[in-house]
Amino acid sequence: MTILNLAVLALMSPPQEGQSPFVSLLPLLLIILVFYFFMIRPQMRKQKELRSFRESLKKGDKIVTTGGIYGKINDISGQVITVDVGNNIHIKVDKNAVLKDPTELAGGQR
Repeated sequence: MTILNLAVLALMSPPQEGQSPFVSLLPLLLIILVFYFFMIRPQMRKQKELRSFRESLKKGDKIVTTGGIYGKINDISGQVITVDVGNNIHIKVDKNAVLKDPTELAGGQR
């Protein structure tokens, strides 16, 4: 049985005599707590780090886009970043398309 099935069974079974209704809700509360600490909280932390990285971008930084394009920032104007991808080729990408610094990648010396 899955954890969700066990939680539903625990909620559907009536509390026994002398048993607090809180005890029957305890498995569901534990499941919600586990989901929060192992799934929701780490994802929120990761999004916060990515947001602060994007806000700290400046001209000359090396970046990788969500499409896998490596380049160096040539200009930033609002949400649009002009990226030099080599051979004097410039492309414009949205700031939200920037993922990370390529120097943080394993073996990413570009």
